[in-house]
Amino acid sequence: MSSLEAFTGPAWEQEDDITLVTLARSAGGAGEHVLAEFHEPSVTGNERRVMERVAEVVRDVGLDQKRFDRLKTAVSEAAMNAIEHGNHGDPDLPVHVRVTTTDRELTVRIVDNGGGKEIPEAQTPDLEAKLAGLQKPRGWGLFLIKNMVDDLRTHTTETHHTVELVMRLDQKGAEQ
Repeated sequence: MSSLEAFTGPAWEQEDDITLVTLARSAGGAGEHVLAEFHEPSVTGNERRVMERVAEVVRDVGLDQKRFDRLKTAVSEAAMNAIEHGNHGDPDLPVHVRVTTTDRELTVRIVDNGGGKEIPEAQTPDLEAKLAGLQKPRGWGLFLIKNMVDDLRTHTTETHHTVELVMRLDQKGAEQ
C-alpha cells in the first residue's frame, strides 16, 4: 500500500475500487531440476543432435517407450523449425535447449533468435488440399509437435521464439 501511495502522491483521491496484484518469480520454479542446458549451431542436421542429447538425459525420467519416442520426434521437429525458420540456417545463431523436470512434468524448451513475428497456432493440415496442390506440402510441423506431446507452449519476444514441449510425468499424463 505504501508503494501505491508513493506512486499516486499525497494529493490523489481514490474514485473507485483498487485491485493490487503481486507476482513473484522464483529462480527455476519450485522443485524444478535442470537435466541439461546446451546450444547447437543452426546447421541443417543438428536437429538430430538436439534430439539425441535430449533423449540421453530424459531416458530415465519415467516415460514409457511410446511417449519417449513421441518426445524425440517432437524435439527433432521443434529444433528443425528453430534452425530453419527462427535462425534461417545461420550457424552463428545457436539454438538454445533447456531440459527440466518437476515432480509432475518434463519440459524441453527450445529457443531461437527469430522473434518479432508470433509463432502461429498449430493448424490441422488438409491432406486433400495438399495432395491437390492447393496447399504447400510443408507446414505439418506444429501440428505434429502438438500431437506428440501433452502440451505445446509458445512465446515470442522481439528477439526470440520459445517453444516448450511438455510431457506429464504423473499417471494421468502417461495414460493419455
